[in-house]
Amino acid sequence: MSRSQRLLTLIELLRSRRYPVAGKHLAETLDISLRTLYRDIATLQEQGANIEGEAGMGYVLRPGFLLPPLMFNDEEIEALVLGARWVAQRTDSQLSDGAKNALNKIAAVLPPELKNTLDDTSLLIGPSKDTVIDSVNMPEVRLAIRDEKILSITYRDLKDNKTTRRIWPFALGYFDEVRVLVAWCELRQEIRNFRTDRLLTCELEKTRYPTPRHALLKRWRATLHDISTTKAN
Repeated sequence: MSRSQRLLTLIELLRSRRYPVAGKHLAETLDISLRTLYRDIATLQEQGANIEGEAGMGYVLRPGFLLPPLMFNDEEIEALVLGARWVAQRTDSQLSDGAKNALNKIAAVLPPELKNTLDDTSLLIGPSKDTVIDSVNMPEVRLAIRDEKILSITYRDLKDNKTTRRIWPFALGYFDEVRVLVAWCELRQEIRNFRTDRLLTCELEKTRYPTPRHALLKRWRATLHDISTTKAN
């Protein structure tokens, strides 16, 4: 177990107990020496954990302490870096910059041993076969999803037919070779998928659509579940 993982486990052990826990018990649980435990306790106290107690008396984590969100273990850091690198390479410039800035902010406040894991991770993102080129303003599309606003679009389907529609966007799927906007279509009166590279025009309206985004997501997921169940049978 890495030290970062051990510190995370230690704080969770203390969080689960309402009364002081003997240092010997904590050390045995973590499979470390008492001397190492005392050093770990001191490290957590320096990072703001309100741990009271001393050798021979036991330790207790006082209420009110929230585990810092940057107390990641090695696998969590690798997952964050891998995900951020994928976003940086596979999305529009604004979202790509957001991923890079997020990693920089995390790196700036991580403890040294965790920062090394962030810098040295060897998990890489392979090249994509094709680069996705969007013909519309993707930040505006994401804004429509967040604010539950209607989009007026002109769409070209696979048969090269063009239609003008008003849609209620609620999800955006990112794939290596295509991005798919999931929305309720007023024209078809059902949930439809729209490839973003086939959107010819896209205009954000001020009107909010009437059905909450989470309700549309729930309906869509239920549809997917029904389809997968039917195929399984």
